[in-house]
Amino acid sequence: MGLVNRPTDIQELLSAVARAPVTLLTGPRQAGKSTLARQVIKSPPSAFYDLEDPIDRARLAEPRLALRDTGNTIVIDEAQRMPDLFPILRVLVDKNRRPGRFLILGSASPDLVGLGSESLAGRITFMSMSGFRLSDVGAENIDDLWLRGGLPPSYLADNQADSNRWRDDYITTFLERDLSNLGFRLPSTMMRRFWTMLAHYHGQRWNAAEIAQSIDVSVSAVRRYIDALTDALVVRQLPPWFANIKKRQVKAPKVYIRDSGLLHRLLGIGRMLDLERHPKLGAGWEGMVIEQLLNRYPHGYPSYWRTYGGAELDLRLEAEGKVLGFEIKRTETPSTSKSMHIASADLNLDHLVVVHAGRHRFPLAERITAIGAAELLTAEDPLRDL
Repeated sequence: MGLVNRPTDIQELLSAVARAPVTLLTGPRQAGKSTLARQVIKSPPSAFYDLEDPIDRARLAEPRLALRDTGNTIVIDEAQRMPDLFPILRVLVDKNRRPGRFLILGSASPDLVGLGSESLAGRITFMSMSGFRLSDVGAENIDDLWLRGGLPPSYLADNQADSNRWRDDYITTFLERDLSNLGFRLPSTMMRRFWTMLAHYHGQRWNAAEIAQSIDVSVSAVRRYIDALTDALVVRQLPPWFANIKKRQVKAPKVYIRDSGLLHRLLGIGRMLDLERHPKLGAGWEGMVIEQLLNRYPHGYPSYWRTYGGAELDLRLEAEGKVLGFEIKRTETPSTSKSMHIASADLNLDHLVVVHAGRHRFPLAERITAIGAAELLTAEDPLRDL
């Protein structure tokens, strides 16, 4: 496969660069940040610095001189490798706050990269990206995207075996090198055990004590491990939503491996047939749809909801001026449940969407509509008529 066009990410980055002096683009390693930056920042020619390259680091030995304003956008890749650079950016920006001075790329959360601090408040805008969106590769390729994940080298591999090997190598390299480069001095063997264990908890409530007992480490160590993977943007902790009701509500977050392709390799899944027979089939589908939805609606304050009485909602999201609920089912014949009606009433949802694996949209009940995942994730405005 050749280069996949990413029009939504291109437009979002163009908009971000046009409105602020500093743009911070974060995403997991190999998500395509550098490729996107070169597609957007290409005319007039701009300076690119890759801080994993010793030569580029040497070029920034005198940053005030190297980063002087020439009217072009300066791109700094893997910025977390040089945190001492950020106070200098503030000084340079304050001398000339023109939009598009710096585009900073980082493979970690904004706080870990170092640009989430107050020093750049009012000077910076944030954008995050993951792997390919379904709208990038086409609705007809939803199963391929689910199986291989959205990281470009995995999705674009010539065959399934090459994709599997690439993801296996990615996991090894990430654990043995990338985590330490992000400042986490954690044993790679233990982190592999932990990440694999976490894959088996994918889509479940986080229980630090249970996992700590399973891998024979302290609860505080387990919390450090999950925070490290979350900051490295490979794990998502989906927070709970608390409604003002008398029912006892679950307070622990749910955990997801953000890229479905990495999840499948951690679970030992290499073929669609293996995936369809795996007990994590439903949870894996749920996680993929949630990640794609959050790419599409990144400012929706996502959360999930569950009571100890059994009522639950996979995703609560604020989108298109509405409070929406999403129940995600790996089925082509979705139906309503008592839990859906309870969630709709208790959370005062404007509408509840049942996301399914089929192709059709149809009403299930008042303010409850079934929509196929392919339509929901690729149509121009799938929530307009809700």
